[in-house]
Amino acid sequence: MALSNMTCQTAKPKSKHYKMADGEGLYLEVTPNGTKLWRLKYRIHGKEKRISLGAYPAVSIADARKAKEEIKRDIKVGIDPVLKRLQAAQTQALTQQRDFKSMALEWHGKQMPLWKPKHADIIKHRFEKYVFPSLGSFPLADIKPLMMLSCLQKIEKTAPDLSRRMKAACSHVFKYAIATGRAESDPTYGLEAAMKKFKRGHYASISVDEFPQFLARLTDYEAHVHRQTFLALKLLLLTFVRTGELVEARWDEINFEKAMWVIPTERMKMNLPHIVPLSHQSLAVFRELKELNAHRDFIFPGYYNPKKPMNKNTMLVAIKRMGYNGKMTGHGFRSLALGILKEKLGYPHDIADRQLAHVPKSSVDRAYDRALFLPQRTKMMQDYADYIDNAL
Repeated sequence: MALSNMTCQTAKPKSKHYKMADGEGLYLEVTPNGTKLWRLKYRIHGKEKRISLGAYPAVSIADARKAKEEIKRDIKVGIDPVLKRLQAAQTQALTQQRDFKSMALEWHGKQMPLWKPKHADIIKHRFEKYVFPSLGSFPLADIKPLMMLSCLQKIEKTAPDLSRRMKAACSHVFKYAIATGRAESDPTYGLEAAMKKFKRGHYASISVDEFPQFLARLTDYEAHVHRQTFLALKLLLLTFVRTGELVEARWDEINFEKAMWVIPTERMKMNLPHIVPLSHQSLAVFRELKELNAHRDFIFPGYYNPKKPMNKNTMLVAIKRMGYNGKMTGHGFRSLALGILKEKLGYPHDIADRQLAHVPKSSVDRAYDRALFLPQRTKMMQDYADYIDNAL
């Protein structure tokens, strides 16, 4: 028999739970403390289950029957009401924080295990400085393309390259939000059409033909610069590693007996260890540095704080004072070396390029050990150092 309000209101608690049936699996369960709970018993996929529909009288008889009918319709099409409720709870939990700042920080946290700590800090700093002040507090759904473009154009005024990077980063945030059910569109899509055309330039570097004059200028400059700075420039020339890889080098990376410098994975741009065969000339420079800084962790300790590496801009300032402002950079030594190795010494591009620690484009080549061509590279580095000596 169907229940009535009077029956439900007058139901008294007993020493144990008991049920009052309303029909079609719906019943009111009365607990020993007097609480009255609506429950529905149902079967789906051959299994009997139960689901709670709330407490009486907050949920009336009419409400409980209406909920029962909705659940029956779901069951008819194979939807389990318990799983449906669980999914709804998960969706609600995910949508509690939908403002752009919260979503960007959540995305950032997911990416951190894949990034180097320094890179993660840079990305977070850029969001905090350039995007959060304008868009951080807005719900994702309220951020329209025009708002996004306005934010990016402010960055573009002084840093066109950075504006493109931040557009890409913001796009990643929205794509993550879409994938997790918290956004429906990416307002950064197509905005490049409204942004300034930007062509990324190359690092300044002298040509191979200009090298003898540069080398003579560097030799003359030796007496006018701090010894460690001069040795850093000389090693940059001899090894043509990236500036950051040089100044952050530690003594445990150098094997004097094997004449080899192994830069560990965590310090390389492409997250792969890199072997630098050391010529006799390079070893001589490292030995002199050993006499200067043997008691330091870093081969090139900072001048004011020896516990930190030397600032890589120190070498750039020295190059400018030599008269090569805008003509040569620390990174330019890499282009210069590649030109000399190919044009003057006749080495094939594959071997020279591998010494630059560039990742091979082919996935098959990437599967090989980074020491590929090591015997050829060892000879090449000595030939290159000898070429420099003869260029004076």
